[in-house]
Amino acid sequence: MRIAHGDQVEEKIRFHQHRQGMFRHRTVAAGEPGTPGNFILEMVRTTDDFFSPRHRHNFDQFRYQLEGEFDFDRNGKMAPGVIGYFPEGTPYGPQSSSVSSLTLVLQFGGASGNGYMTQEQLEAGTAELKAHGTFEKGVFRRNEGEDGKRNVDGYQAVWEYVNKRPMNYPAQRYREPIMMSPEHFEWVPVEGAPGVCEKLMGVFTERRCEARFLRLAPQARLRASGRKIYFVLTGDGQVSGPVSGQAYRRYTTVFSEQEEEAAFDAETPTEILAFGLPHLETAAHYAIAAE
Repeated sequence: MRIAHGDQVEEKIRFHQHRQGMFRHRTVAAGEPGTPGNFILEMVRTTDDFFSPRHRHNFDQFRYQLEGEFDFDRNGKMAPGVIGYFPEGTPYGPQSSSVSSLTLVLQFGGASGNGYMTQEQLEAGTAELKAHGTFEKGVFRRNEGEDGKRNVDGYQAVWEYVNKRPMNYPAQRYREPIMMSPEHFEWVPVEGAPGVCEKLMGVFTERRCEARFLRLAPQARLRASGRKIYFVLTGDGQVSGPVSGQAYRRYTTVFSEQEEEAAFDAETPTEILAFGLPHLETAAHYAIAAE
């Protein structure tokens, strides 16, 4: 079990060079590089200089809007409180940001087994590719005489450079990204956990990634198991696990592996956003494992 407090994680500045604009980010949880189940959870602050063209990924993504607004053009806008699932293989955007936008972004290897490229790989690949072309508004434009497609999505160009093979996008399972308004969902009591309620946003793909909100009344206990990430939105209390207990507060993040168990004991009314990572235990045939 790993615990991070968002207000203690160093905020870093990144010039998103394979897209456009600068943003500040705090990495509050991350997985194991090079595995189908790798992931990263970040609190990302962007401004109105951010732009990304319409594109798709070979990984999955959840977004939860904390502050400000994010505009996905034909796919709609995300205002504070909206959560979105952006499936691998599904095009979305173009994207732009309000003057100050804070988004919780979970990017993770999806059902295709392509995994998730680390930020270090992305940044190194972007820097090296600049010897072969330029990045303009999220598109990599190859220099005259260089081998390869002349204009290609910036992320795809870096991924192909890092992995030394063409990117084959997963088949499109969902026609559009799925934007959800949690305030229109009812709280449902969790069986066997007095004082705990949930709002299940959805379970997606055959590998069953999921998102749900959990609400704990004071003195309530939530037992947490499975490969999940818990992000505290409001409230205070204690979280205990295999090692020892720690206090939780707003923006505390807890990541537990499949075999681990944790427990949240609320002292004040608490709300938690929980992500269930996909079940990839039988993914030995996947592309990333075959390389």
